[in-house]
Amino acid sequence: MSAPEPVSSAASGADPVPVPGVAVPVAVPVPSATGRWRPGIELLLVLGVSLGSSAVYSVLSIVEKLTRNVPLNQQTTNINNSVVPDRPWLDLAYQVAGIAFPVVPALLALYLLSLTRDREKIGFDLRRPGFDIGWGFVLAAGIGIPGLGFYLLARYLGFNTTVSPANLAENWWTVPVLIGLAGMNAVLEEVIMIGFWFTRTVQLNWPVWVVVVSSALVRGSYHLYQGFGGFLGNIVMGLVFGLVYLRTKRVGPLVVTHFLLDFFAFVGYSLVAPYLGGLPGGG
Repeated sequence: MSAPEPVSSAASGADPVPVPGVAVPVAVPVPSATGRWRPGIELLLVLGVSLGSSAVYSVLSIVEKLTRNVPLNQQTTNINNSVVPDRPWLDLAYQVAGIAFPVVPALLALYLLSLTRDREKIGFDLRRPGFDIGWGFVLAAGIGIPGLGFYLLARYLGFNTTVSPANLAENWWTVPVLIGLAGMNAVLEEVIMIGFWFTRTVQLNWPVWVVVVSSALVRGSYHLYQGFGGFLGNIVMGLVFGLVYLRTKRVGPLVVTHFLLDFFAFVGYSLVAPYLGGLPGGG
């Protein structure tokens, strides 16, 4: 009579019996996506180390500007600045760090989405490059031209500062760094404010219109440092991006659009400013 087949501890539900010299596999618990508070906690933590803190500092910045004895449209907001222009190698190191570290919260958001099997649902991948690039250019043209006009109008009416978007010292690496900054902004903002925000707030059972409007309001708030024109303009951009995402279910086109807008603002400005005396830093 043959011996009965041994029943594995995994099948029986018992703890595995340790065998000398043999490693015992340890079950790693998978975070639940259905926990009542988990999506909200993740959202607050990711925002707290990224764009949420930027929004707080942006509010403080506009308060500081409004309490000066200088009209808002006579003030200049400088971004993408050199840190140590007299030492180009060290300035480059600062710029690279300023590109690399802000991307980390976006990577954190993607990691958290992967834990709940939501990573592939946001459309931040290379599965449809033609679609993403094509729609990115269309959206960039549709948003960029009216956006420039709105900025000029807001500054004329006194609601916005003069924004100087590229203030790096002239070096061989100036344009590549500006391109890197444009890419960083695009990935950081669209992954968090569209992909991550929409996924987690829907899991919190927010109405769709609240998801779209709240995302746009947060986007506008961390641009308040530019003035009220930047605030309102980015709210409109956020609403458009939110509606496009609901239609396409892809963050990819929005990343391309954002990159193109910043690319032309940063690199284009740096190239023409020396020849136009009306621009900050111009000749």
